[in-house]
Amino acid sequence: MKIKTILFGIALSLSLYVNAYAFEKIFVVERESSSLAVIEDDLPRSHMENMHNMNHGVVKFYGKDGYLISRDGYIVKFDPIKEKKLAEYKTSKSAIGFVINKYYVAVANYDNKSVDILDRNLKPIKAFVTNSRNVGIKIYKNYLVFSEMDNDKIMVLRDKNKGKKIPDFEVYKEFDNVGTMPFDAMIKGSNFITGFFESPFFGVLNLDTMKYRRIKILLGNRKPVLKVPHFGFWSISKKYVFLPAVGDNKVLVYDPKFNFVKNIKTEGLPVFTSLSPDQKYLAVTFSGKKFPVIQIIDTATLKVIKRFEFDGKVLHVRWSNEKPKLYVSVNDTNKVAVINTKKWYLSREIFTIKKPSGIFIYEEANK
Repeated sequence: MKIKTILFGIALSLSLYVNAYAFEKIFVVERESSSLAVIEDDLPRSHMENMHNMNHGVVKFYGKDGYLISRDGYIVKFDPIKEKKLAEYKTSKSAIGFVINKYYVAVANYDNKSVDILDRNLKPIKAFVTNSRNVGIKIYKNYLVFSEMDNDKIMVLRDKNKGKKIPDFEVYKEFDNVGTMPFDAMIKGSNFITGFFESPFFGVLNLDTMKYRRIKILLGNRKPVLKVPHFGFWSISKKYVFLPAVGDNKVLVYDPKFNFVKNIKTEGLPVFTSLSPDQKYLAVTFSGKKFPVIQIIDTATLKVIKRFEFDGKVLHVRWSNEKPKLYVSVNDTNKVAVINTKKWYLSREIFTIKKPSGIFIYEEANK
């Protein structure tokens, strides 16, 4: 009887182990085909077609729902399990970013120069016309925050319904002259952190105190970088903030209070800095001649420890949350490469992915 119990326990444990590692479903933007490739168990399974212009497609998940925005201004809701489109709405001629909440979806537009609020089924609620391209849209508590690229402004909207039902947003605060051409942003605690195309600093807006400050971007010799183009996304660990200094071969490192720590010299001009789920490693991608290269930085030593070079431009990377894997979209050769991040070797190449760029992971175990 004990033997049967032990065997059952082992079988149950193995089943739970397999299930725990079997639910990541990967959606890859096929930027020239108006489609999403679907990868399961590191094999190409299907393609979701007719998803509009995916040249700058972005995918996000909220609970059981998937959403994407297309370059030509569509927001699309889809079922990530059945891989079925559920609804779509065209907010503009060109959309750049979006966020999802329990009750709403908010889309930042380039052309139409507005921020559109829709319910979760993509029925329009309200639009805020800014007369600017809008970028870096984020949610914090009952606030919706974004930057106006052409107006050098940060806008804070407040939900009068306090997040308890369909929102009713109003303009709460406007911060003028924050920097020249804000482009991207991220949230760290209560801090809305934004970068600029043409200013030698990044901006930090504390959304609890509504105080704004500028943080100079410094090189190793303490001279400011005069231009910070699109930084893709920054990475924030418990100990450090990592910024790709596009325009110089360095990753900039700050502490959580934005005190300068050091610069990490890199092989090329960094575009993306992507932090691993355990925060032990940072994957860095590049532009220009080093487009096919990825470097891995150890976040404890702040040193480059590994290098990978592919047979085409690397447009995106994504760490698995459950497995020791890093997925890499290699655009020119129509594949997604898989790096084993335990022993650091190329473990697999997934072909028949058409001109891949953004990689997004849906965790079915959370459904």
